[in-house]
Amino acid sequence: MFYERRNPAATWAWLMVIALIPIGGFFIYLILGRDGRKYRVFAEKTRYDEALLVSYLEMDDNVDTFWRQQTRYVTQENIMQMQGAEHMNDLVYLNFFAGNAAFSSNNKLELYHDGNSAFESLIEDISNAKHFVHIQYYIFRNDSTGRRLVDALAKKASEGLEVRLLIDGTGNVFNPSSLYRPLIAAGGHLSVFLPPHFIRLNFRNHRKIAVMDGVIGHIGGMNIGDEYLGLSKRFGYWRDTHLRMTGDGVNHLTLRFMMDWNFCVAKDSRALELHNKYFPKHTYVSGSGIRMQIVCSGPDTRHPSILYGYNKMLTEANKSIYIQTPYFVPDESMFVNLRMAALSGLDVRIMIPANPDHPFVYWAALSYLGDLLDAGVRCYEYENGFIHSKVVMIDSKVCSVGTANMDVRSFKLNFESNAFIYDEQTTIKLEEAFMRDIVFCRQLTLEIYQNRSKWTKIRESLSRLLSPLL
Repeated sequence: MFYERRNPAATWAWLMVIALIPIGGFFIYLILGRDGRKYRVFAEKTRYDEALLVSYLEMDDNVDTFWRQQTRYVTQENIMQMQGAEHMNDLVYLNFFAGNAAFSSNNKLELYHDGNSAFESLIEDISNAKHFVHIQYYIFRNDSTGRRLVDALAKKASEGLEVRLLIDGTGNVFNPSSLYRPLIAAGGHLSVFLPPHFIRLNFRNHRKIAVMDGVIGHIGGMNIGDEYLGLSKRFGYWRDTHLRMTGDGVNHLTLRFMMDWNFCVAKDSRALELHNKYFPKHTYVSGSGIRMQIVCSGPDTRHPSILYGYNKMLTEANKSIYIQTPYFVPDESMFVNLRMAALSGLDVRIMIPANPDHPFVYWAALSYLGDLLDAGVRCYEYENGFIHSKVVMIDSKVCSVGTANMDVRSFKLNFESNAFIYDEQTTIKLEEAFMRDIVFCRQLTLEIYQNRSKWTKIRESLSRLLSPLL
């Protein structure tokens, strides 16, 4: 444990768990503790991923494209000025060098705020695909929604398309093999990311990516399951945020899928090779669309890129910071930046679910929110079902939408992907949705927080101590 842990707070938290629960704590560590051996494997993946990116940039068809010019474009600090948000240019620079996130400016986006509209759009795009379909999800339920998607994928595979489905090993550990049988029988391919030899909750591939023909891409917070369509009796309506994109940004989703897929089938003939058919030329004129970057982070990246991107947004904000997240257990850097922003007079608002699915995480979140309330942050608990949206909006100019929660697990242990969007219109639409959601929230005021019960205070304190492990 001492050898593997890098964060002293996490080391002390584990010592407390093992001291208080001598036998059970050991088994908890087996499930939740880090595995140093895995990091050596991930280091190899990092080298492979970076080599694949370089190979892509050196493809003949890409020599004269914007992607090929990316390094010179950014290092010359020639980043396109974003009207009204020039102070965010260094965020583009950071995302490129910390996250290998290419900057593109010819994208078009569609926003979805619940699972029903996002899922129907995904199904329609799959049905219209002509060449290939690449799907990657953390959770793929064995229910009516999951089976419907399998049937849609199997239909395209039977038509002769290349269809690949990548699922996380832990997130789908209890799924029967029969769920995927129609896809495999039709000629599709299935791969599992890090199949667990026993139940282990770390190193989860939390990414949600779908690419059709290299032309259309999907990214956001939604997994595949009935609950994401609001069909769960426990949670009811499911509030999420999801993106459908066209343009050069889709290329980076394709590359990310290829990197993760080949990691799973490295010694298999099913490995993907770089080919122009996966990266068709996009017809939009450069500079006429939405500017964005696809940023990925996890044990397979050299830096916690999304954490860096979030913190850069917080420190660069001049007017407002709006955050929606189902889990709020920030690391110290983010916690300090949020307090500083609020104490500097910025309009800082945070929204979490009132009906949590992980009680310990919720109690830890309350402890952090209590400290932020004292600094002037406005906090809300969403009561109209469950909010799963993972969105950060800054100054009505720049936003981030993706899979990363506001917790240490997403920043350090899970494989995540986010879209950083430099577009006023898109950001304003997300802020308008945020304001509509406030209608369904109860505001957590400092007075309410200070009058909470003694039992709640105890639960908060224990969860706060364990927060480095959550």
